Amino acid sequence: MPADTPPFPLSTDTKRTGSPALPATPVETINTMVHYYRGELGRMAGWRDRIDRTSNWAITVVAALLSVSLSTPTSHHGVLLFAILLVSLLLMIEARRYRFFDVYRARVRQLERFYFAEILNPRATLDRDWAAPIAKSLRKPEFLISYRDAACRRLRRNYCWLYLILLLAWALKISSSMMQRPATAGKDMTLAFEHVVANAALGPVPGGVVIALVLLFYAAVLYFSLKVDMSDSELSHGSVHV
Repeated sequence: MPADTPPFPLSTDTKRTGSPALPATPVETINTMVHYYRGELGRMAGWRDRIDRTSNWAITVVAALLSVSLSTPTSHHGVLLFAILLVSLLLMIEARRYRFFDVYRARVRQLERFYFAEILNPRATLDRDWAAPIAKSLRKPEFLISYRDAACRRLRRNYCWLYLILLLAWALKISSSMMQRPATAGKDMTLAFEHVVANAALGPVPGGVVIALVLLFYAAVLYFSLKVDMSDSELSHGSVHV
Protein backbone atom coordinates (compact mmCIF):
# COMPACT_ATOMS: atom_id res chain seq x y z
CA MET A 1 0.00 0.00 0.00
CA PRO A 2 1.45 3.41 -0.93
CA ALA A 3 2.41 5.70 1.92
CA ASP A 4 -0.18 8.28 0.94
CA THR A 5 -3.06 5.78 0.81
CA PRO A 6 -5.54 6.26 3.72
CA PRO A 7 -6.19 3.23 5.98
CA PHE A 8 -9.95 3.42 5.29
CA PRO A 9 -11.99 4.45 2.23
CA LEU A 10 -13.04 8.07 2.15
CA SER A 11 -16.37 9.30 0.92
CA THR A 12 -16.70 12.16 -1.55
CA ASP A 13 -17.54 14.60 1.28
CA THR A 14 -14.58 13.37 3.30
CA LYS A 15 -12.18 13.88 0.41
CA ARG A 16 -13.53 17.37 -0.08
CA THR A 17 -13.49 18.47 3.59
CA GLY A 18 -10.56 16.39 4.86
CA SER A 19 -12.46 15.21 7.97
CA PRO A 20 -12.27 11.54 9.04
CA ALA A 21 -15.01 9.27 7.84
CA LEU A 22 -17.79 8.17 10.19
CA PRO A 23 -18.30 4.44 10.85
CA ALA A 24 -20.17 2.96 7.89
CA THR A 25 -20.71 -0.64 9.09
CA PRO A 26 -21.76 -2.25 12.39
CA VAL A 27 -18.24 -3.61 12.85
CA GLU A 28 -16.72 -0.15 12.53
CA THR A 29 -19.30 1.23 14.95
CA ILE A 30 -18.49 -1.45 17.53
CA ASN A 31 -14.76 -0.82 17.18
CA THR A 32 -15.34 2.91 17.64
CA MET A 33 -17.43 2.33 20.75
CA VAL A 34 -14.81 0.02 22.25
CA HIS A 35 -12.00 2.51 21.71
CA TYR A 36 -14.12 5.35 23.02
CA TYR A 37 -15.03 3.36 26.13
CA ARG A 38 -11.38 2.60 26.80
CA GLY A 39 -10.51 6.28 26.41
CA GLU A 40 -13.21 7.46 28.81
CA LEU A 41 -12.28 4.71 31.25
CA GLY A 42 -8.69 5.92 31.23
CA ARG A 43 -9.73 9.52 31.87
CA MET A 44 -12.01 8.44 34.71
CA ALA A 45 -9.26 6.31 36.25
CA GLY A 46 -6.82 9.22 36.00
CA TRP A 47 -9.09 11.58 37.92
CA ARG A 48 -9.88 8.84 40.43
CA ASP A 49 -6.15 8.48 41.03
CA ARG A 50 -5.92 12.22 41.68
CA ILE A 51 -8.75 11.97 44.21
CA ASP A 52 -6.98 9.13 46.02
CA ARG A 53 -3.76 11.14 46.12
CA THR A 54 -5.50 14.06 47.82
CA SER A 55 -7.05 11.70 50.38
CA ASN A 56 -3.63 10.19 51.03
CA TRP A 57 -2.17 13.66 51.53
CA ALA A 58 -4.89 14.44 54.08
CA ILE A 59 -4.23 11.21 55.99
CA THR A 60 -0.49 11.92 55.97
CA VAL A 61 -1.04 15.46 57.27
CA VAL A 62 -3.27 14.21 60.09
CA ALA A 63 -0.83 11.47 61.09
CA ALA A 64 2.20 13.78 61.01
CA LEU A 65 0.64 16.62 62.98
CA LEU A 66 -0.89 14.23 65.50
CA SER A 67 2.60 12.88 66.13
CA VAL A 68 3.97 16.39 66.56
CA SER A 69 1.17 17.52 68.86
CA LEU A 70 0.80 14.46 71.07
CA SER A 71 4.43 13.45 71.28
CA THR A 72 5.32 15.98 74.00
CA PRO A 73 3.14 17.73 76.59
CA THR A 74 4.76 21.07 75.76
CA SER A 75 3.61 21.17 72.14
CA HIS A 76 0.90 23.72 71.42
CA HIS A 77 -2.67 22.69 70.65
CA GLY A 78 -2.62 25.15 67.75
CA VAL A 79 -0.82 22.46 65.74
CA LEU A 80 -4.07 20.49 65.65
CA LEU A 81 -6.04 23.56 64.62
CA PHE A 82 -3.51 24.07 61.84
CA ALA A 83 -4.09 20.44 60.83
CA ILE A 84 -7.82 21.15 60.58
CA LEU A 85 -7.03 24.08 58.30
CA LEU A 86 -4.80 21.96 56.04
CA VAL A 87 -7.38 19.17 55.84
CA SER A 88 -10.03 21.73 54.86
CA LEU A 89 -7.76 22.99 52.08
CA LEU A 90 -7.24 19.45 50.80
CA LEU A 91 -11.00 18.86 50.92
CA MET A 92 -11.52 21.90 48.69
CA ILE A 93 -8.93 20.60 46.22
CA GLU A 94 -10.49 17.13 46.24
CA ALA A 95 -13.98 18.51 45.68
CA ARG A 96 -12.74 20.24 42.51
CA ARG A 97 -11.13 17.02 41.29
CA TYR A 98 -14.27 15.05 42.10
CA ARG A 99 -16.34 17.28 39.81
CA PHE A 100 -14.11 16.35 36.86
CA PHE A 101 -14.15 12.69 37.86
CA ASP A 102 -17.94 12.72 38.05
CA VAL A 103 -18.25 13.89 34.42
CA TYR A 104 -16.22 11.00 33.03
CA ARG A 105 -17.71 8.51 35.48
CA ALA A 106 -21.19 9.42 34.25
CA ARG A 107 -20.19 8.80 30.61
CA VAL A 108 -18.64 5.45 31.46
CA ARG A 109 -21.65 4.34 33.50
CA GLN A 110 -24.00 5.43 30.70
CA LEU A 111 -22.13 3.16 28.28
CA GLU A 112 -22.07 0.29 30.75
CA ARG A 113 -25.75 0.47 31.67
CA PHE A 114 -27.27 1.00 28.24
CA TYR A 115 -24.76 -0.55 25.84
CA PHE A 116 -22.59 -3.26 27.36
CA ALA A 117 -25.31 -4.47 29.72
CA GLU A 118 -27.68 -4.84 26.76
CA ILE A 119 -25.07 -6.89 24.92
CA LEU A 120 -24.69 -9.25 27.86
CA ASN A 121 -28.38 -9.46 28.73
CA PRO A 122 -30.76 -7.78 26.24
CA ARG A 123 -34.02 -6.41 27.59
CA ALA A 124 -37.37 -6.39 25.85
CA THR A 125 -37.28 -2.63 25.34
CA LEU A 126 -34.26 -0.45 24.65
CA ASP A 127 -34.07 3.27 25.21
CA ARG A 128 -33.08 4.65 21.81
CA ASP A 129 -31.96 7.97 23.27
CA TRP A 130 -29.48 6.50 25.76
CA ALA A 131 -26.49 7.98 23.90
CA ALA A 132 -27.96 11.50 23.74
CA PRO A 133 -26.54 12.57 27.18
CA ILE A 134 -23.07 11.39 26.13
CA ALA A 135 -23.25 13.27 22.82
CA LYS A 136 -24.45 16.40 24.62
CA SER A 137 -21.61 16.14 27.12
CA LEU A 138 -19.05 15.67 24.33
CA ARG A 139 -20.31 18.68 22.40
CA LYS A 140 -20.54 20.92 25.45
CA PRO A 141 -18.86 19.47 28.56
CA GLU A 142 -20.44 20.72 31.78
CA PHE A 143 -20.13 19.75 35.42
CA LEU A 144 -22.95 17.54 36.66
CA ILE A 145 -22.78 18.54 40.33
CA SER A 146 -22.03 21.74 42.17
CA TYR A 147 -18.85 22.42 44.09
CA ARG A 148 -20.77 22.23 47.38
CA ASP A 149 -22.31 18.85 46.57
CA ALA A 150 -18.92 17.48 45.59
CA ALA A 151 -17.43 18.68 48.88
CA CYS A 152 -20.34 17.15 50.81
CA ARG A 153 -19.81 13.77 49.16
CA ARG A 154 -16.10 13.68 49.89
CA LEU A 155 -16.72 14.98 53.40
CA ARG A 156 -19.12 12.16 54.13
CA ARG A 157 -16.94 9.48 52.56
CA ASN A 158 -13.55 10.28 54.10
CA TYR A 159 -12.97 13.68 55.61
CA CYS A 160 -15.56 13.58 58.39
CA TRP A 161 -13.55 10.81 60.06
CA LEU A 162 -10.33 12.80 59.79
CA TYR A 163 -12.06 15.79 61.34
CA LEU A 164 -13.38 13.58 64.15
CA ILE A 165 -9.89 12.27 64.93
CA LEU A 166 -8.52 15.81 65.05
CA LEU A 167 -11.36 16.96 67.31
CA LEU A 168 -10.73 14.15 69.80
CA ALA A 169 -7.01 14.85 69.79
CA TRP A 170 -7.59 18.59 70.28
CA ALA A 171 -9.98 17.97 73.18
CA LEU A 172 -7.46 15.63 74.77
CA LYS A 173 -4.69 18.18 74.28
CA ILE A 174 -6.43 21.09 76.01
CA SER A 175 -7.75 18.96 78.89
CA SER A 176 -5.01 16.40 79.55
CA SER A 177 -3.20 18.46 82.18
CA MET A 178 -6.31 18.64 84.36
CA MET A 179 -7.30 15.02 83.74
CA GLN A 180 -4.30 13.94 85.79
CA ARG A 181 -5.73 15.68 88.87
CA PRO A 182 -8.78 14.23 90.65
CA ALA A 183 -11.75 16.59 90.47
CA THR A 184 -14.41 15.27 92.77
CA ALA A 185 -15.88 18.39 94.33
CA GLY A 186 -17.89 20.95 92.41
CA LYS A 187 -15.26 23.61 93.03
CA ASP A 188 -12.59 21.38 91.51
CA MET A 189 -14.80 20.76 88.48
CA THR A 190 -15.21 24.50 88.02
CA LEU A 191 -11.48 25.05 88.26
CA ALA A 192 -10.89 22.23 85.79
CA PHE A 193 -13.27 23.77 83.25
CA GLU A 194 -11.67 27.17 83.67
CA HIS A 195 -8.26 25.60 83.13
CA VAL A 196 -9.45 23.90 79.94
CA VAL A 197 -10.80 27.19 78.62
CA ALA A 198 -7.50 28.88 79.48
CA ASN A 199 -5.55 26.15 77.68
CA ALA A 200 -7.69 26.65 74.56
CA ALA A 201 -6.48 30.23 74.15
CA LEU A 202 -4.74 30.91 70.86
CA GLY A 203 -2.49 33.92 71.15
CA PRO A 204 -4.62 37.01 71.82
CA VAL A 205 -7.83 35.04 71.13
CA PRO A 206 -9.50 33.91 74.40
CA GLY A 207 -10.05 30.22 74.96
CA GLY A 208 -13.83 30.60 75.10
CA VAL A 209 -13.87 32.16 71.64
CA VAL A 210 -11.62 29.43 70.25
CA ILE A 211 -13.84 26.68 71.69
CA ALA A 212 -16.97 28.38 70.33
CA LEU A 213 -15.43 28.67 66.84
CA VAL A 214 -14.32 25.03 66.88
CA LEU A 215 -17.77 23.85 67.94
CA LEU A 216 -19.38 26.00 65.26
CA PHE A 217 -17.05 24.58 62.63
CA TYR A 218 -17.81 21.00 63.65
CA ALA A 219 -21.53 21.70 63.65
CA ALA A 220 -21.13 22.75 60.01
CA VAL A 221 -19.09 19.60 59.31
CA LEU A 222 -21.85 17.44 60.81
CA TYR A 223 -24.55 19.25 58.85
CA PHE A 224 -22.81 18.99 55.48
CA SER A 225 -21.77 15.39 56.13
CA LEU A 226 -25.44 14.44 56.41
CA LYS A 227 -26.54 16.72 53.57
CA VAL A 228 -25.76 14.41 50.65
CA ASP A 229 -28.21 14.24 47.77
CA MET A 230 -28.68 10.57 46.85
CA SER A 231 -31.33 11.31 44.20
CA ASP A 232 -28.65 11.98 41.57
CA SER A 233 -29.12 9.97 38.37
CA GLU A 234 -25.88 8.09 38.99
CA LEU A 235 -26.13 7.60 42.76
CA SER A 236 -29.67 6.27 42.43
CA HIS A 237 -28.41 3.21 40.51
CA GLY A 238 -26.76 0.63 42.75
CA SER A 239 -24.76 1.05 45.92
CA VAL A 240 -21.15 1.03 44.62
CA HIS A 241 -20.16 4.69 44.47
CA VAL A 242 -17.20 6.95 45.16
